[in-house]
Amino acid sequence: MIPYVREMAFEYGVVDQVSPLIRRVVANNPGPFTFLGTGTYIIGHGQVAVIDPGPDMDEHLEAILAATAGEQITHILITHHHADHSPLAEPLKARTGATIYGCAVAAHDEDDGPQMEAGHDLAFKPDVSLCGGGAVLEGPGWTLQAIATPGHTSNHLCYALKEERALFSGDHIMGWSTTVVSPPDGDMTAYMDSLQLIRDADFQVLWPTHGPPVREVAPFIDAYMAHRRAREAQVLKALSEGHSRIKEMVPALYADVDPRLHPAAARSMLGCLIALVQRGVVTTQGEPGLDAEYRLAS
Repeated sequence: MIPYVREMAFEYGVVDQVSPLIRRVVANNPGPFTFLGTGTYIIGHGQVAVIDPGPDMDEHLEAILAATAGEQITHILITHHHADHSPLAEPLKARTGATIYGCAVAAHDEDDGPQMEAGHDLAFKPDVSLCGGGAVLEGPGWTLQAIATPGHTSNHLCYALKEERALFSGDHIMGWSTTVVSPPDGDMTAYMDSLQLIRDADFQVLWPTHGPPVREVAPFIDAYMAHRRAREAQVLKALSEGHSRIKEMVPALYADVDPRLHPAAARSMLGCLIALVQRGVVTTQGEPGLDAEYRLAS
């Protein structure tokens, strides 16, 4: 069982000092993919960085500006291009002159199946590309390093705050839920590799964009990875029992999940099956897809 953390005291639009170097303002955009809303993080004092400014909401822009009144926003950092993370970057830049950092995504055409409710911000283009990770960004009293964590999206980045051994994990690891891995931009093999990368880095705390922090990091990631392996085992068992299509397996395998998330679960299951096909464990005719038929390899 994943030891989820879901309790968080906050008020929409009100800035909270959540650690010596970190402040958080939560956007009023709760939903099945955003949980309580997008948590925008402000790093440092005086000259600050903003991580995931969030959706294009005027009231949230004003809340960020009020939270940093008398300070200078020098960096705007984006974890990935979903519509609850990146669209406010340009309006915030227009008001502050800050530089936008992140990784642009190549356009991926979704198939005709269920779509991500959070939506995509395919117009997102950073001023400075951090694709591949490794770049170090600094301000007075704070140091952030970009870490490439593809899987949830191909361009997903996390940001490590050296002074607090903290990681801003975007949607890569969330305390309230598992992460959707939706092909073609999402990749389950890359996602599992990225989870192991973060597990090995030994962070003290994770700050997801949605929900409260994860403070028992190693056991949480271990449970996250075990959950994915268990899902894979469930898919293989369903295939062994004669089920061959994703639409047959999702209602049974995700019976404990909000039905509003079943379309996203179908995409995650597709990600799992693509990885199994790549490993030669499962076969399908033609390209793997939501409507394809799958069989265990002989």
